[in-house]
Amino acid sequence: ILSLSLQAKMSRPVQARRLEGIDKNIWVEFVKLAATYSKVNLGQGFPDFPAPDFLTEALTRALSGGNHMLHQYTRAFGHPPLVKVLAQFFEKLLGRDLDPMTNVMVTVGAYQALFCCFQALVEEGDEVIIIEPFFDCYEPMVKMAGGTPVFVPLRPNPPKDGKLMSSADWQLDPAELASKFSERTKAIVLNSPNNPLGKVFSCRELGLIAELCVKHDVLCISDEVYEWLVYDGKQHIRIASLQGMWDRTVIVGSAGKTFSATGWKVGWVVGPDRLLQHLRTVHQNSVYHCATIAQEAVAQGFQRELTLYGKPESYFVQLPKELQQKRDWLIQSLNAVGMKPIIPEGTYFLVADISQFKSDVPDVPNSDEPYDYRFTKWMVKNKGLAAIPLSAFYSEAHKNNYTNFIRFCFAKEDATLKAANDILQKWKQEKTS
Repeated sequence: ILSLSLQAKMSRPVQARRLEGIDKNIWVEFVKLAATYSKVNLGQGFPDFPAPDFLTEALTRALSGGNHMLHQYTRAFGHPPLVKVLAQFFEKLLGRDLDPMTNVMVTVGAYQALFCCFQALVEEGDEVIIIEPFFDCYEPMVKMAGGTPVFVPLRPNPPKDGKLMSSADWQLDPAELASKFSERTKAIVLNSPNNPLGKVFSCRELGLIAELCVKHDVLCISDEVYEWLVYDGKQHIRIASLQGMWDRTVIVGSAGKTFSATGWKVGWVVGPDRLLQHLRTVHQNSVYHCATIAQEAVAQGFQRELTLYGKPESYFVQLPKELQQKRDWLIQSLNAVGMKPIIPEGTYFLVADISQFKSDVPDVPNSDEPYDYRFTKWMVKNKGLAAIPLSAFYSEAHKNNYTNFIRFCFAKEDATLKAANDILQKWKQEKTS
């Protein structure tokens, strides 16, 4: 028996080859650090204030109401009331008729929506253009689908007058972008408003991307989870509404970001049936189905927003106003202590330049770890303030150019932002004394 048990140990590799090199994840490491050391966590992207009352009330009604079928399976590709109201909403936003059964699919958060896009539309040998900095799951998801990510960075153009930089000052070089398109290009991933920068792509920039997509017959995976979170009177433009783009674009959205309820994990895709039919195949063969009761509550939330569309009491009007004040407060706090914030036009993230803090965390020559990683770890352990290193949002090829920046999340209670401000002020006093 002993010799049999020795032989029974597996010697062949167990890991699928497509997982090679994508096993590390920034969130696993930094969430653990924040949980261990942080007094104030401005790292991870979730609000610490409550979801709106109308949404939690809708969930309570769904739970305790008379419809016991809400505890059972619903339609696999989306609860009928939810796909119906999403279709009505996006008809308004895109100015076109939508069929709730074929142009909308509900997913387990925007994360699964993205996974379905890459699995359904990308195959071995396909290239996918990713604009840097990028939400970190795009690269491993492209690789898992057998595709090759091709990176093109937004390049910062600091204003000459000494003013704070804005996310609008980070732009694509049109020639550089055009050079990334080839006959192997299957898709481009667009994230506007962009996490981590908070950049809202302008009509001119989107027009340039659209022109290249049409010219090279390329798909666009448009991650628009922060579509309602835009500031200073800026407009979020949906690339699918531009000429020639509806037919080749999948829009990804999220109730987590839209209604400040990230733990509900309700997302969706909107697009033409010719693309969505393939996403449905991946969905039905992976998760199959999302929680019925959460979909019901989100449907009611959208129903309310549809009747209040564009009115001052709409949550989609109120939330960005509140967040803009929080953004401005954090900008002030960071600027006062010498971290130079880049003013975001959207999202609930803000990137700050930490160059002036190099004396606190000296460089380690020949270190494999990027400076912003070391700085962020030092800051959470020694100051109790958690953030995320910006270079985590770059490819290996470009990450070393962006190691003087870190990302904060300002979708937080005022008390949390005040506590962060107190840490920064104390830090400043220690530096000057």
